[in-house]
Amino acid sequence: MLGTLAEVTGYAAARYGDKVALVVEDNELTFTQVDAMACQVANGLTAKGIGPGDVVSLFAGNCWEWLVAYYGIAKTGAVVNPINVMMTPEEVAYVTRDCGARAIIAAGDKQQSLLDVQGDTPLDDIIIFGGEGGSGVTTFEDILTSADSSFDSAPGDPMAMAKISYTSGTTGHPKGAMSRHRALIINTALTSIMHGRNSHDVFCTALPTAHAYGVIIQLASFMYGAKLVLLPRFDEVAAFQAIQNHGATMFDGVPTAFMMMLAHPDFEKYDLSSIQKLSVGGQTMPAAKGAETEEKFQAPCLELWGMTELAGLGTTHALYADNKIGSMGVAMPYFDLRIADPDDSTITLPQGDVGEVVVKGPSVMMGYFNNDDATKETIVDDWLRTGDLARVDEDGYYFMVDRKKDMLLTGGFNVYPAEIERVLAGHPSVAMNAVGRVLDDVKGELAKAYIVLKPGASATEDEFVNYCREHLAAYKVPRMVQFVDALPTTSTGKVMRRELSTLD
Repeated sequence: MLGTLAEVTGYAAARYGDKVALVVEDNELTFTQVDAMACQVANGLTAKGIGPGDVVSLFAGNCWEWLVAYYGIAKTGAVVNPINVMMTPEEVAYVTRDCGARAIIAAGDKQQSLLDVQGDTPLDDIIIFGGEGGSGVTTFEDILTSADSSFDSAPGDPMAMAKISYTSGTTGHPKGAMSRHRALIINTALTSIMHGRNSHDVFCTALPTAHAYGVIIQLASFMYGAKLVLLPRFDEVAAFQAIQNHGATMFDGVPTAFMMMLAHPDFEKYDLSSIQKLSVGGQTMPAAKGAETEEKFQAPCLELWGMTELAGLGTTHALYADNKIGSMGVAMPYFDLRIADPDDSTITLPQGDVGEVVVKGPSVMMGYFNNDDATKETIVDDWLRTGDLARVDEDGYYFMVDRKKDMLLTGGFNVYPAEIERVLAGHPSVAMNAVGRVLDDVKGELAKAYIVLKPGASATEDEFVNYCREHLAAYKVPRMVQFVDALPTTSTGKVMRRELSTLD
């Protein structure tokens, strides 16, 4: 098995050579070309004094330059700091200060904002691709044309830190989860085994490369010789066309992406018959939509669960095992999962009870960078507290209930928005939906549903309230329904419940 990220593209080039590795819009690169350019980036960074243990930030959307830069940074022995492309300049300044980044490689549209905040950061170098360059800025293109295309990486330590990925920071400042090389390599290998990913596959995805699962997908393509068709952003028609034109065998996405594809009026016009398997993660996929996805794509929809702190997946379905629609699958090989008392993670709850998922395994983070207090709160006796509430059935399949922080307290009863969302997803007029909270003087908190209707569909608020009454206990039924054109989402396509109130 590979030891570090520094070895990945060289290994892939030696094994798969001139086979196409990556397609982004009109750009097509072979495994050999990606490795050569990663070596050029490594030489360019080394010339700037970047070496083992330094931190280099990476701030851009999905593009071939991002992947080349990622592996170029790794070849130097430096630590990669992928930054969510939606972060503001102030957030980027905080992240680079917190992790002590010496350089940042970014898209051209970030150039001016980075120059504006550079004085508040430790950044010595700003490297821009697709931009004008200028004073204090090095262009990525200059590095690729001037640096040598071979690079000898020093032997790396698989247990050393490879990546610092910052959480979304929904409460306070974001926290930097530290992942070892071994964690990323093992999680990718185990994910590939469970999904049957191999050199005959053509992966298609719009998941951000900076996201934990996006990293695993692109790593899997290089480790196992698959062709990766990377969409710059999610768009239903672009996804249909990419699957059809490249004969994609696997599409990886979030529930929102699949729901938008299912609801698109031109779904049947495209030839999607090459698809052999699908994976969905990031949020819970309602069972009704999971079943509809399998029916329309004629392929298994493998739901999974993971998080930044795990450097990838913690559970998933195996391609050749029972696929329980609505479940997030079973524990990954070599991982231990428990359902613990949310107030005391040392207590394991009986099968079927809802509690907090705690996990132990080879890809659990090293901790939060420069934040011992948060690390001690999150990792207890080697078990990672996830903040996710779930239950496990008699076969070891885990069913996500909700995020602990999203739970509502209605008249003393626990109400989980995801449970209501799963019910609403079964209504024939619903394309997408999300459930938020509103304050109530009597009940404390009440559920409010935000619904995007399928094209051409019509319905009333009362219709949905009554529909929920047929499937849910009275205290769980949303008291209000609002029809909206779209839901607020993150860069990965996950619905941001905390932003639903902005639609009011």
